[in-house]
Amino acid sequence: MTINPEDRFNAEERAFLERVAAFRQSSVEPYAARWEAGRSMPVEALREAAAQQLLAVQTPRDQGGLGYRYLVKLAMAEELARGDMAFAFSLVNTQNVTSRLAGGVCARHREEHVPALLRGDILGATALTEPHAGSDFSAIRMRAERVNGGWVLNGEKAWITNAAEATLFMTYAQTDPGAGWRGIGGFLIDARRPGFRRAEPYALLGGHAIGTGGFVLEDYFLPEEDALSAPGEGFKLALSLVNEARTYVAAMCAGMIASSLETALRYGAGREAFGRPIVHHQGLNWSLGDVANDLEALRGLFWHAGSVIDRGEDAVMAAAHAKKFAGRVTVPAVTACMQAMGAAGLRQDYPLGRHLACAKIAAYTDGSTEMMNERIGAGLRARFEES
Repeated sequence: MTINPEDRFNAEERAFLERVAAFRQSSVEPYAARWEAGRSMPVEALREAAAQQLLAVQTPRDQGGLGYRYLVKLAMAEELARGDMAFAFSLVNTQNVTSRLAGGVCARHREEHVPALLRGDILGATALTEPHAGSDFSAIRMRAERVNGGWVLNGEKAWITNAAEATLFMTYAQTDPGAGWRGIGGFLIDARRPGFRRAEPYALLGGHAIGTGGFVLEDYFLPEEDALSAPGEGFKLALSLVNEARTYVAAMCAGMIASSLETALRYGAGREAFGRPIVHHQGLNWSLGDVANDLEALRGLFWHAGSVIDRGEDAVMAAAHAKKFAGRVTVPAVTACMQAMGAAGLRQDYPLGRHLACAKIAAYTDGSTEMMNERIGAGLRARFEES
């Protein structure tokens, strides 16, 4: 298991991360290829993860969780992504919903939904994207209209992690089409209620354990207590949470690079060419050295962003730098490791093909690489204008 070189974890956190590593080795790596071949979400493995408290990382202790810092979540994300980024991403998304509801004001959510999520009885998801609105979040069209006793929602969501199996969706909708971002509120959608229609999961290049898909709401009524954030506050909350998401996606990318590098080194040490192990040849050695260099740089960026988040400071730039760098280096790094193994790198009994597909997924999730350039550029302009 990789522990942050600054050794910032206490004994309890380290014991938890050792448990995460053991779970990855016993319950993720041996089955990840099977999940992908079956194009299905590993619901039973997620429940097994729940039994190991992997869904409880940031949920407060008084709500049955572990109450750990965000940095522990980052270490867990990297560790699980070594086995399968798709599984790691699915798990973290349910954990996000759990901790959000545990910290909310609704007693019913805390008493009914949070325990069920912590046990893995139900899964959670966050629904922002729509078929015509991705990076331009303020352009969402799902409509929420206030009625007697609550709200009625209509519209469609797309590209939602865990959509294939999730029960609870933290969903963002427009309450006032003329208000732009100021009209966006947050709502809890329960797939078991009337008016919810789940779309077929997407057939993607890879990463099917994420369960990507969408849903349609048709005159879906929810009571006032299921309104999670007021108009305008929903938009602000989503933007703050996306910085955390960008940072843990970067950590997952580091996990995929680390796994690919270790696989290539192990293969190169055991295969000979021209009288010596191929890992001793300069061309291969230098290529993998570049991969290791990018991995260390990526870790430095996401650990920095995680520290900013834990301090409660503005993490827009730090998260964008980590996510942008991950989007730039992960695909070339995994490809370099595949190349180092020759045609063997294509075999499905190695994880590199899955990592390559998930590396492309990571380049789009929670803001594309191009959008990270926009965020970084806007931040640079703001700093220059302030000075």
